[in-house]
Amino acid sequence: MSAAQNGGRAFRSWMCLVCGFIYDEEAGLPDEGIPPGTRWEDISIAWACPDCGARKDDFEMVEI
Repeated sequence: MSAAQNGGRAFRSWMCLVCGFIYDEEAGLPDEGIPPGTRWEDISIAWACPDCGARKDDFEMVEI
């Protein structure tokens, strides 16, 4: 998906600081009910890492 198609900004990736799980905005997490293209800020604050259960606050944006 081009930048124009996704609101003019590149998709980002977020890494769990506890276990290293990566959330990729472009891919989403369909198995968790989060469709591809879902921005980090659009995920509920109550969401938890699917691998270790860490809070959303325990993630940091990373460049891959």
